[in-house]
Amino acid sequence: MSRLLICSVLLFAVSLSNVLAADASRDVGLKQGDPIGVFYVTKIAGAEDDGVDVEQEICYRCRYGSRPMVIVFARQIDGKLTKLVKELDAAVAQNEASHLSGFVTLLGEDAGKLKTLATELAEKTSAKRIPFAVAKESETGPLNYRLSADAPVTIVVASDSQVVSARAYATSEIDVEAIMADVKSILN
Repeated sequence: MSRLLICSVLLFAVSLSNVLAADASRDVGLKQGDPIGVFYVTKIAGAEDDGVDVEQEICYRCRYGSRPMVIVFARQIDGKLTKLVKELDAAVAQNEASHLSGFVTLLGEDAGKLKTLATELAEKTSAKRIPFAVAKESETGPLNYRLSADAPVTIVVASDSQVVSARAYATSEIDVEAIMADVKSILN
C-alpha cells in the first residue's frame, strides 16, 4: 500500500511540474527590453509621402530601424482607436527631429475586409504621416510578437529596436494618455 501511495505522489508531482513548466513558458506578449522583430505588411492607405506605394509589401519595422516608433495592431477599428491614431499622427508631425514613426497594422481572418477597414480608419483619422497596412500573417500577426488572439488592439512602443511598452486593450478601453506618455518617454 505504501508503494502505491509513493508512486501516486511521484506521478502527481511529475504531472504538476509539467503543468507548471507549460504555464511558465507561455508568453503573453512582448515585454520591456525585448527586441522587436521583422514582419511584413501590405500598405493599404495613409502616409502618402512615405515613398511606399499602396499595395506594396514592406517591413515598416525594418524601414524605421532603431528609430522611436509606435506599432498598433488592431483587430477592430472602433472605440478610442481613432483618437489614438490622431494623437500619434500629431506626435509624429511634431517630432520630426526625433524621427518618431508609427504605423497601424490590421489583423483578422478576411484580408479583403481588413483592406476595407484599413481604408476606413485612414479616412476617419485623416492621418497624414501614419501608414495603414494589413499584416502578411493577417490572422495571428507576426508570431515573434506573441500577440494575444483575444486582444482587439495591441500597441507596441519601441526605441533602439527594443520594446519600451506593450499594451493590449479593448478598443473602448485604450488608455491614450498612458500610450502618449510612453511615446514622450522615448523622445527624451
